[in-house]
Amino acid sequence: MAAKKSEHVLVETCGREVRVSSPGKLFFPKAGITKLDLVNYYLECEQAVVRHLRERPTVMKRWVDGVEGEPFFQKRVPDSAPEWLQTATVTFPSGRHARELVPNDGAHLVWGVNLGVIDWNPWPVRRADLDHPDELRVDLDPGPDVPFSEVREVALGVREVLEAHGLAGFPKTSGSRGIHIYVRIAPEQSFEEVRRAALALAREVERRMPGRATSRWWKEEREGVFIDYNQNARDRTVASAYSVRAVPDARVSCPLEWGEVPDVEPAELTLRTVPARLREHGDPSAAIDDTPGSLDGLLDLAARDEREGLGDAPWPPHFRKQKNEPRRVQPSRARKPGAAEAGSEFEEVEES
Repeated sequence: MAAKKSEHVLVETCGREVRVSSPGKLFFPKAGITKLDLVNYYLECEQAVVRHLRERPTVMKRWVDGVEGEPFFQKRVPDSAPEWLQTATVTFPSGRHARELVPNDGAHLVWGVNLGVIDWNPWPVRRADLDHPDELRVDLDPGPDVPFSEVREVALGVREVLEAHGLAGFPKTSGSRGIHIYVRIAPEQSFEEVRRAALALAREVERRMPGRATSRWWKEEREGVFIDYNQNARDRTVASAYSVRAVPDARVSCPLEWGEVPDVEPAELTLRTVPARLREHGDPSAAIDDTPGSLDGLLDLAARDEREGLGDAPWPPHFRKQKNEPRRVQPSRARKPGAAEAGSEFEEVEES
């Protein structure tokens, strides 16, 4: 039986005692899942969860009132945090800095959940080198009327392009409406070059799957599944593998074998089902760190696109205007006389 909302418990993990307040608080009311249930999920899946967080600065998205409340992002670890907490100081596109959490073990996970963290949003870099990503992220974001079957098809198309350019992708459900594919790479390129490679990848998939996949940033131009290349820009994050997502049924962003992708049903992968799946079948992403690849092939593809007249594509709205970036104005507005360029009109993409 869960503890009463007003109580607290001490959770022992990784040689530490971590206080969890209001352990019986319902984080997922419709599913009857409490804060302590979430703590226990992350401890049971700790090895697999931390594999994708280790040494990575991580944004805390806090749902202090559970999934039916309003979340807020906390990028800075408070000065009152325990001394044992591991952190890294990152630099944002604005030039400002923040000391962010580095969740290296189960004690860090429990500490974060106690603050209302439900899913984990790490940077694609490690603490030892904060300027060179070791992960390219493919975020497949379907339009409102696009069936999940089409997301699956595009994911398989992404795999073909990755393998044609010497890279291995590790797919997972997003825990919402999309699929993510992570590609471990050698930390040799800047954020700008990794994003450039991701854009070339998106355009190549679009060429191979016209009408089903798109690299178009503006929603009015999209058809099918958007491949969000901008998730590779500095300070952009996505929910990590084995994160529980803030949806009513507590779905998990769950790694998959490629053979599972054609038939996967995200609703079957939840806080209640994933621990048993891990115990019985292991982690499909367990080998992700074993063979980091090179972006040379995708960067060659980017160079070819640029020679053929394909320039840069729009950046996220909080970035300064880039040197070769097209105008920041919706295409339909750009056709109107006197249309002004303005960052406030620039669309933000919701994470899938």
